Amino acid sequence: MQAMEWTGHSLRLLDQTKLPVTITWVECQSYQDVALAIRQMIVRGAPAIGAAAAYGLVLAAQTSTTVDPAASRENMASAAAALRATRPTAVNLAWAIGRMLAAGEGLAGLALAARLEQEANAIAAEDIEINRALGRFGAKLVPNPARILTHCNAGALATVGYGTALGVIRAAVEQGKQVEVFADETRPYLQGSRLTTFELMQDDIPVTLLTDSMAGWLMAKGRVDLVIVGADRVAANGDVANKIGTYTLAVLAKEHQVPFYVACPLSTLDLSIKSGEEIIIEEREASEVTHVGRTRLAPEATRVWNPAFDVTPERLVTALITEKGVIYPPFMSALEALL
Repeated sequence: MQAMEWTGHSLRLLDQTKLPVTITWVECQSYQDVALAIRQMIVRGAPAIGAAAAYGLVLAAQTSTTVDPAASRENMASAAAALRATRPTAVNLAWAIGRMLAAGEGLAGLALAARLEQEANAIAAEDIEINRALGRFGAKLVPNPARILTHCNAGALATVGYGTALGVIRAAVEQGKQVEVFADETRPYLQGSRLTTFELMQDDIPVTLLTDSMAGWLMAKGRVDLVIVGADRVAANGDVANKIGTYTLAVLAKEHQVPFYVACPLSTLDLSIKSGEEIIIEEREASEVTHVGRTRLAPEATRVWNPAFDVTPERLVTALITEKGVIYPPFMSALEALL
């Protein structure tokens, strides 16, 4: 399953706001189209929006008419700023944009467009290989049989392909292990119920859907062997920003002595910040909480607080699973050594 397709002159995105009811593709022909798709969560997930932004810069280069490197640099900087502003929490977005700008430095015209397309294709291809490597390392942590609880969607739909947290699950299944997955619905955007269950059912991996408030009782009943989640940003000390509700799961896992693993490619690490306190947490529209689709669930004028992410302190994380191996505490020294 893939969430994006590069045609050479446009970026086709699987519209994740319509899943699982309909499968619809959106064609982006400019960087503005890509920025809108990221902002509206047509494409979502830290690695996926990084790759999408990379192709957005290719489109910016392809539609630019200047052959002057200085003017081209200004145009690319403007496009990069628009793309970077769409989602502030996930570090992969800024990482991919920075890599693309470095690749195109000093170029203009057709040479710039060709070089950026080459780099975007490399980012996309590397993401799949990274996820597969991460999955192989993570699968070693999965017992046989295993009952795994996951939150949000960190699968093929959140990446260029294969997935991070779901990549670990896929790798374990490919190794012949018997795996059962419990998926939190992940309020308020319902990525778990709409996307994770959809992905796992497509792969014939047994999955049971839970409301977010059921996870603690499931652990108390002894029905969870491990928790695996993805990440949008990991600070130098190992604090993890991920979809809202992740922190709650980590606290519950600690209480019930259930291992809590975070699957994160190295591109998700941000050693420029010392702890999760420095991570900017995106806040989204009240309608995501007051409505499901067009159906209102709360009274008119209800006050809403809707942070899209939370931060899990490193003390609650059993290990970080990366494409270079599994990292255990203390995370700061381990991450510095790895990078």
